[in-house]
Amino acid sequence: MVGPMPDEDRESLTRRLKAFFALLIGASAGLITSQGNATPLEVALIALLGTVFGALVVWLVFPGSGGDEPAGR
Repeated sequence: MVGPMPDEDRESLTRRLKAFFALLIGASAGLITSQGNATPLEVALIALLGTVFGALVVWLVFPGSGGDEPAGR
């Protein structure tokens, strides 16, 4: 039988998933921009802004998953 996932592993996995989704949104914004007549600088800036927006979306979608929950839960 396998026991529950340790808290450190769960927090690490959560951080990785959050970073992945933020980067996915940023990459998507950059790829969409590159389909137009944008310069490489504009594509890079939009990808960066998309990643910041992705971080905001992740923060809103997963509000209580930062490890600040009481230990008794």
